Amino acid sequence: MARTNFRFEKRQKEIAKQKKAEEKRLRKLGLLDEKAEDKPEAEKPVSEADKLSKWLSE
Repeated sequence: MARTNFRFEKRQKEIAKQKKAEEKRLRKLGLLDEKAEDKPEAEKPVSEADKLSKWLSE
């Protein structure tokens, strides 16, 4: 039986938490429209964390 990879799950939670905090920070600054959250994932602006994780996976 395969074991779960807790490090992977923890890292995914951390990334989601960072992304949420960044969106909240932008919302407070007025840089992120409320309508921007309703857009599909492909149309959302890419955060630095997403760029870095994509670059590292390549």
